[in-house]
This record gives sequence, structure tokens and C-alpha cells, in this order.
Amino acid sequence: MSRGKKAMKIEPPIIPNELSELTPDDIQLNDFVEMGIIQNCVIEHLTDHKVTFDKIIFKQVTFTECALTGVELTDVIFEKCDLSNVDFSEAIIHRTVFQECKLIGIHLTGSTLRNVLFDQCIADYASFRFCNTKQVIIQDSSLCHTDLSYSKLHKIEFYRSKMDQAQLSGTKLNGIDLSDCQFNGLGVGVEDLQGCIITREQAYLFASLFGLIVKEDS
Repeated sequence: MSRGKKAMKIEPPIIPNELSELTPDDIQLNDFVEMGIIQNCVIEHLTDHKVTFDKIIFKQVTFTECALTGVELTDVIFEKCDLSNVDFSEAIIHRTVFQECKLIGIHLTGSTLRNVLFDQCIADYASFRFCNTKQVIIQDSSLCHTDLSYSKLHKIEFYRSKMDQAQLSGTKLNGIDLSDCQFNGLGVGVEDLQGCIITREQAYLFASLFGLIVKEDS
């Protein structure tokens, strides 16, 4: 990891080696879907509340106009999927991986995330407002203009990710390490930054954002 950072350990999904093949119809017709793989397809107009996916692999699946509020994801892998603008508000997500996924504008407002990995994802303009996280890693991803306001971020780590213009107002950043992230500005209050770990260059940026003038030693 950059700057000698050692990655936090999170629990990976527990998925059997052999899974049955599923189709979009299997997803559409059931509120509890388990032990399967669904791949190379489009799932569209799926609307439901509190659907459960357990031990499922989604591979190269595009979700179109889907709203699964309160969805429960346990031991799930999304690999090269497109979940842009999907509504996962108030989701409960545990031991789940998003690998090389397109998550532009995804709604995760009010969600609970435990042992979740976002790896090489594009999550620009996503909504994580009022989220509660624990044991979450976001790496090599883009979170530009993403809304993380009023969230409880506990044991979340960011590696080599872009966060330009991300909104963090009302989110306490004490102990959160942003030193490995790239941004030219963040929507954040002075009181929220207390205890946040940043680089010297980032400190100069925040100083300018808050109207401070940093005088160099002569």
C-alpha cells in the first residue's frame, strides 16, 4: 500500500465453488435468491423491497431502472457489473465485493455496510448519505462528487482513490485517513475535519478553501 499503509483485514464473501446458473427470471420471481451465479445479461425494471441475495455471484450484469430498497446482500460478488442509478437505499450489505463495477449515481442512502470491498469501481455522483460503515475498503476507485454526508464512517479505509468534490458535511472524519486520495476540493466543515489524517499538500488545500493564508518561513 502507498506510504507504507497496511490494509485493514475484512471478511471476504463465503461462496461455494459450485453454483447453479440463474437467469433474470429467477431474480424477478423470488424475494430470496441464494447459491447461484448470474452472468452476461440485463436485469431491468426490477422493483421490490427487502429482497435477499445470499451467496450469489453477479458477473457482467447490467441493472437497468431497478429499485431494490432495503435489499440484503450477504456473501455476494459483483464483478464487472453496471449498477448505475440503481436504488439500494437502506440496504444491509455484508461480506460483499464490488469488483470493477460501474456505480455512477447508485443510491445507498441509509445503508449499513459491513466487510465490504469496492475495488476499481467508478462511483461518481453516488449517494452514501446517512450510511453506517464498519470494515469497509475503497481502493483504486473514483468517488468524485459522491455524497457521504451525515454518515457514520467507522473502520473505513481509502486507497489510491479520487474524491474530488465529494460531499462529507456532517460526517465526522476523526481517524479517517484521506492521505492516499486525490482531490482538489471537498464539501466538508471545519468541525468535521478534526482528527482527519491528510498530507501536508492537502492541508494547504484545506487552508485555502477555508480562506486561510499560509505564510512560508523566510
